[in-house]
Amino acid sequence: MKTDVLIVGCGVSGLYCALHLPRDKKVTIVTKDAMDKSDSYLAQGGICVLRDEQDYDSFFEDTLRAGHYENNKQSVDIMIRSSRAVIDDLVQCGVAFEREGDGFAYTKEGAHSAPRILFHEDETGKEITSHLLETVRSLENVTIVEYYTMVDLITKENACYGIVGHDQNGQYSTILADYTVLATGGIGGLYDHSTNYRHLTGDAIALALKHGVALQHIDYIQIHPTTLYTKGEGREFLISESVRGEGAILLNHKGQRFVNELLPRDVVANAIFEEMKKEGKPHMWLSLERIPEEEIRHHFPHIYQRCLEEGYDITKEPIPVVPAQHYFMGGVDVNEHSKTSMDRLYAVGETACNGVHGRNRLASNSLLESLVFAKRAALDLTGSYTAAERITEPHVDPEMYKNYATVYKNAVLTAIEKERNSHE
Repeated sequence: MKTDVLIVGCGVSGLYCALHLPRDKKVTIVTKDAMDKSDSYLAQGGICVLRDEQDYDSFFEDTLRAGHYENNKQSVDIMIRSSRAVIDDLVQCGVAFEREGDGFAYTKEGAHSAPRILFHEDETGKEITSHLLETVRSLENVTIVEYYTMVDLITKENACYGIVGHDQNGQYSTILADYTVLATGGIGGLYDHSTNYRHLTGDAIALALKHGVALQHIDYIQIHPTTLYTKGEGREFLISESVRGEGAILLNHKGQRFVNELLPRDVVANAIFEEMKKEGKPHMWLSLERIPEEEIRHHFPHIYQRCLEEGYDITKEPIPVVPAQHYFMGGVDVNEHSKTSMDRLYAVGETACNGVHGRNRLASNSLLESLVFAKRAALDLTGSYTAAERITEPHVDPEMYKNYATVYKNAVLTAIEKERNSHE
């Protein structure tokens, strides 16, 4: 296959990037699973936005404080100042954020000093992603290929000319492209307990390691404080940050509060781990007793329903919660236009690292950051577009990739551990 621009990944960053590419360019999006099986769909809480100029300083400071002041300040500034335009785009695509009268309703989450988060019930990610997908699918220049797994980059002299991959039947092929955008999501599939889909296994990180593409802060991995504790296996169900933002409190097994629930995620998660260790228990409790029942049913209907399925009525009793791997702050090193250290290769969304989040992501900055820098990738790519040189299509020997999943997983985990040890 030959295309002008190849996007690997079908979450908000991949879709939004495609939406801002010229209509005269042939765009191909490949995704490892079904097109609606991205972590973008799972985002519950909301998306941050700069409410007005008076909010800028506190928004900037909240982001830096949560990131332990290791953030790239230029990237943070770009994200915040681009936020309103992104929201306007989303509304134009049909996204229905909660409203109060003639304006938006804003909520507040942990580590935010003011309410600046737009939301749609407790399924903001699904609302945004589904409308973006619907819009992109209406474009005649975009083709979406499901169940196609990238296993390698096609490179020559530090330039990327597409990928090698296979379909769900194991048939290998190449996709040649003038430009390639990696939007492959996080690394949760590498961990036993994660809120991520299991097929998100850091593929872009593995291939960056293989081809010498620069990485940044790959040991910066966020643990979300509150996922529903169950004895089953599989993806952990997230209990959104906004539940605590609206007044839910954390209790130990004696019914005592032990932490300020609105501190940054890493601080709250560590406090839960410490309390679990102290009490010798596998979980702590989250009580929504301070939130009116009507608010629970209106703002958190899907969390309410899922907890009911597990035997807990959150309007009447606390639920067991435990921290789990949630988000990847590190990734493929990119500049302010999402360009990697390899020519003709961009990276956006969770798989990229432009330094916005620092050591720890501020709640509800993920969707915003992904969208802002995906659009910048599309505009930068368009502004400097040149057709790639004609290269010989590589011969693909499936034997070369026989055990790629295990090899890549081990490579990523080893690199993360090495980076962590170097900091320690």
